[in-house]
Amino acid sequence: MDRALIGKARGNRTAIYLRSVFQSHLETLGSSVQKHAGKVLFVAILVLSTFCVGLKSAQIHSKVHQLWIQEGGRLESELAYTQKTIGEDESSTHQLLIQTAHDPNASVLHPLALQSHLEVLMKATAVKVHMYDTEWGLRDMCNSPTSPSFEGHYYIEQILKHLIPCSIITPLDCFWEGSQLLGPETPVYIPGLNQRLMWSTLNPSEVMQFMKQQMSDQKISFDFDTVEQYMKRAAISSGYMEKPCLNPRHPMCPDTAPNKNSSQPPDVGAILSGGCYGYAAKYMHWPEQLIVGGAQRNRSGHLKKAKALQTVVQLMTEKEMYDQWQDNYKVHHIGWTQQKAAEVLNAWQRNFSREVEQLLRKQSRIAANYDIYVFSSATLDDILAKFSHPSALSIVIGVAATVLYAFCTLLRWRDPVRGQSSVGVAGVLLMCFSTAAGLGLCALLGIVFNAASTQVVPFLALGLGVDHIFMLTAAYAESNRKEQTKLILKKVGPSILFSACSTAGSFFAAVFIPVPALKVFCLQAAIVMCFNLAAALLVFPAMISLDLRRRTAGRADIFCCCFPVWKEQPKSPGLTMNNNNVRGSRHVKNCNNMRMSGQLQQQSLNPAPAQNPLLEPLAVNSVASSLVPSFSLASFAFRYYTPFLMRSWVKFLAVMGFLCALIFSLYEATALQDGLDIIDLVPKHSNEHKFLDAQSRLFGFYSMYAVTQGNFEYPTQQQLLCDYHEAFVRVPHVIKNDNGGLPDFWLILFRDWLTNLQRIFDDAVADRSLTTEGWHPNASSDAILAYKLIVQTGHVDNPVDKNLVVTNRLVSSDGIINPKAFYNYLSAWATNDVFAYGASQGKLYPEPRQYYHAPTEYDLKIPKSLPLVYAQMPFYLHGLTDTSEIKTLIGHIRDLSVKYEGFGLPNYPSGIPFIFWEQYMTLRSSLALILVCALLAALVLVSLLLLSVWAAVLVIVTVLASLVQIFGAMTLLGIKLSAIPAVILILGVGMMLCFNVHISLGFMTSVGNRQRRIHLAMQLSLGPLVHGMLTSGMAVFMLSTSPFEFVIRHFCWLLLVVLCVGACNSLVVFPIILSMLGPEAELVPLEHPDRISTPSPVPMRSSKRSNKSFIVNGSRGSARSSGSNNCHKAHHYHKDMNINDPSLTTITEEPQSWKSSNSSIQMHNDWSAPTPTPTPMHHQHNHLNNHYMNNINYQHRERERERERERERERDPMHPSSSNCSYAAGPPPSYHKVSGNYAPPELQSIVVQPEVTVETTHSDSNTTKVTATANIKVELVTPGRAVRSYNFTS
Repeated sequence: MDRALIGKARGNRTAIYLRSVFQSHLETLGSSVQKHAGKVLFVAILVLSTFCVGLKSAQIHSKVHQLWIQEGGRLESELAYTQKTIGEDESSTHQLLIQTAHDPNASVLHPLALQSHLEVLMKATAVKVHMYDTEWGLRDMCNSPTSPSFEGHYYIEQILKHLIPCSIITPLDCFWEGSQLLGPETPVYIPGLNQRLMWSTLNPSEVMQFMKQQMSDQKISFDFDTVEQYMKRAAISSGYMEKPCLNPRHPMCPDTAPNKNSSQPPDVGAILSGGCYGYAAKYMHWPEQLIVGGAQRNRSGHLKKAKALQTVVQLMTEKEMYDQWQDNYKVHHIGWTQQKAAEVLNAWQRNFSREVEQLLRKQSRIAANYDIYVFSSATLDDILAKFSHPSALSIVIGVAATVLYAFCTLLRWRDPVRGQSSVGVAGVLLMCFSTAAGLGLCALLGIVFNAASTQVVPFLALGLGVDHIFMLTAAYAESNRKEQTKLILKKVGPSILFSACSTAGSFFAAVFIPVPALKVFCLQAAIVMCFNLAAALLVFPAMISLDLRRRTAGRADIFCCCFPVWKEQPKSPGLTMNNNNVRGSRHVKNCNNMRMSGQLQQQSLNPAPAQNPLLEPLAVNSVASSLVPSFSLASFAFRYYTPFLMRSWVKFLAVMGFLCALIFSLYEATALQDGLDIIDLVPKHSNEHKFLDAQSRLFGFYSMYAVTQGNFEYPTQQQLLCDYHEAFVRVPHVIKNDNGGLPDFWLILFRDWLTNLQRIFDDAVADRSLTTEGWHPNASSDAILAYKLIVQTGHVDNPVDKNLVVTNRLVSSDGIINPKAFYNYLSAWATNDVFAYGASQGKLYPEPRQYYHAPTEYDLKIPKSLPLVYAQMPFYLHGLTDTSEIKTLIGHIRDLSVKYEGFGLPNYPSGIPFIFWEQYMTLRSSLALILVCALLAALVLVSLLLLSVWAAVLVIVTVLASLVQIFGAMTLLGIKLSAIPAVILILGVGMMLCFNVHISLGFMTSVGNRQRRIHLAMQLSLGPLVHGMLTSGMAVFMLSTSPFEFVIRHFCWLLLVVLCVGACNSLVVFPIILSMLGPEAELVPLEHPDRISTPSPVPMRSSKRSNKSFIVNGSRGSARSSGSNNCHKAHHYHKDMNINDPSLTTITEEPQSWKSSNSSIQMHNDWSAPTPTPTPMHHQHNHLNNHYMNNINYQHRERERERERERERERDPMHPSSSNCSYAAGPPPSYHKVSGNYAPPELQSIVVQPEVTVETTHSDSNTTKVTATANIKVELVTPGRAVRSYNFTS
């Protein structure tokens, strides 16, 4: 090829060579696939079916924390530490209920609203669940304070356990009616007391005094001091007996209620102001922001109006429930495990939600005025699990729509033999099959599925995979029956391979986003893209090879086995009436067809009177025949679209519009916010969605914990712990107590308990009930416990030293607990002050050792607990309704954590805000880094494919501008930036690269100036690109059927935006940019502007000259050629040569043999060579023909001398130059004498180089036919003129 192009063209030889090598491999692949089409198809079906079986082992993650926690980040390590130490990820489990009014302007601060709230809660908390032959209720799994233990009197301990209720945070605790939620289910009987006790009638202080007096009268010894201290420290006094009643006239409203028998309803707003207190006022203060939402206040700060009420039922975690029941007889027969505890918890929460829904349906009074929303982590997980399974109906509809589109677009009614609907439908089904196989491989590799992957990947993979099918069918449509499958792969294989590699590469780049849900989504999508690529390059060509046999046999495309062999319609006999023999008739027929089709095109472009009224109807019928398709995107692009796009005013408007859109998008992108609310993860019309909407709007409540870790000396660093806790006072959105401070955490409660004991000890020493050696009988139980604590040394080998009674202090004057005996004191506090220890929610680990104090026990040794490696401080957050607020809060807390980490305190925050919103702290920087890596990788890939750095830069700049426009569109559509749009943006890079590279490849490999190459590139690329975009749009549109709001907003809408932006920029802006700034072609002719000069044949040894006569300019020749009317039969190329292939590997190849039964003359020169106008018949036969040699009319059409010759031919139909011929490679120019300066010079010499070629052809009957062909080339050499070649074939 290099020798053939010497002196005739210049260009990038490396690019041409590498492309030819690459295409030769694809050609070899296509040849192998065609030879073994049946085997390839059979093996492919077996392999894909095997991988599809892997779908049975697919695992679906539906728990929220499994989807959104960043992998490899600090949050994952923090949760891993929590799991490792305390054995669970979650620190609490809540069942929440929100009540709002139907009227958004109505207030719920009135007794009827609270009574409805009470009725719903009483029904819901009473539900039971039967599992493992056991009945489970709220009392079995709720989080409740621990009751103290006593030796000897077991029945008193049991009474206290039954009386201590579940911990329920509710606005009803401000009223007597809140006691009705506490039970107990079975009233407690106390001997000697005439009534059965329930919290609605219980006054704890009075009952305690009654029992103390009764047991004292009966001479029964019992340590009531411990119980009294327990109640005093928890501020348990009169219970609910002194709280106002919602209905003062209720018969059970206690007489001690402040509004008993009042005719005025209570002022609910004033009572709820400042929050409510439970039965243990010290540890059960429910902040107002937690129980009342949408509040409006008066000048004094009291509640005036509120839109919602909230109740939180505090449940055990699965680990706590497992530990609680592990040694109980109730579970001995079922093999109690933590998983079974979780199943019981989830089942009860589901029954709770179901009971509320049934109650609202039955109680029309409540449902008519109020909305009740229930939420729990179990129901959220159930919803995600339900919708994480793919929707079979949506997939079937999507596949059916794509199949129907492929069938309709590839169907040819007028030429059923060349139709492609059947092979197109097979290709779509193949893509479905390969998508399922790819997902099966993901399942076999252990890649888990989630709602994002099951709802999106099937449609996305189908839409992108069908693009390959349309590209292959487009190349298949242009081929003739002798064109082999290998040439189809050679032609479009590089584009398909690069597009799939760029898309898969973009997905693989997005794998580095450290969010599990999106990481597995990208990984699964990348694997499925690879499967679709393999199916498109290996399996679908086998289908084409089989369909070629059907086409060769002349059978129709649809139901080929049912219909007989299709016969082409005979040509009109009127066109052969001047022929005297068969051979001559064929030549005349070709000439007339071309002449009439040329006239028809001239009439369609410029209506004029018919040149031959007798032949005009025949010409119309000829064009309307099956030889001409009704519509072709390639012809539309060449005739109408690209010429319109290349007009100056269109270019100006398109470029200005592009720049304006880019500037506006840059401005809008600055206002793009971060966020993916939890509400978007829940189906829109579900009860959970409504709850999350109300909760985020009206409450914005979350709980969090500040966790302190091991490798920290807690006894000596107490002040640092206190300073760390106090630092949260300055954190916004943290709920404060009544004094504007923070609720006490475990160390403060521990210190207060020791301080109280120290005071009691000092009093006992003052009244001489305690001495250095021991205590007297009149010493109180707390004084004896204080004595035992003071004498602890903290040393295991010498644990007790009585001399410390004089010098030692439990708590120093500056509030520091004795560091030496710190862990001994901790054992006593956790066991003997159980209410405070449980209310602290400290979750100390290792758990403190148990030490039950008995005043009669004289053993002074107190066990020492192990050093702490985990402890937490609880905080409540409110008013977090926006992602920016949550990000600010996270940033503030993280800064605080890092600050105290520098002080030597290992710590980290924990809670829902950090699990879901931590990703946004580094999302933008991670996205920018990944986009830079993806664009750099794309730059390298495009440079290697196009072998032009400037072309790659233009592609990347266009893609970058498209990304900016997508950012602007996201702001306009209200789509916030999160990990999901980040994945779509990375996917958009791959998709838009595909669009631009298809056009760039055609532009680089065409010959001519920029405008001509744009015409040819758009003619080649417009059809497959439009079909691919439409099928991708159909697949993406099917995502709108998803019940998930985040799938619709973040996948469907955003993918449609990517497709629309990519279509506009790739099909409108990018061609204009190439026409103005495009790189030089890979091959640039030296002699002609838009074609390569015909290479001279390789010199052969001489032979005798042929005696064949010929005609140059209408001269008389042999009788064999006289009937041709100076028209010659179209040359048929070698069977493996695709003359329609616009790639560089074919435009520089000259066929080594010509097969014809007639003499032919082929002359290529600039002089006296008018260029005929392309005709519709010409376009039908070649579709993408004349890209390099004979389509000269595009450049010369605007020259005035050619226009004059066209008008001259229209005036004189018998002009010699009007006798057009039909050639397979385009209409050759007709040469004739012209007057003026265009007369050809005289001939000086003739060089004859005979050549003999033997060609072997396999026909359909598998017989071998040998054809001998002699090629004689006559070169007319004229000084100062180009070489004219005449080829004769016999």
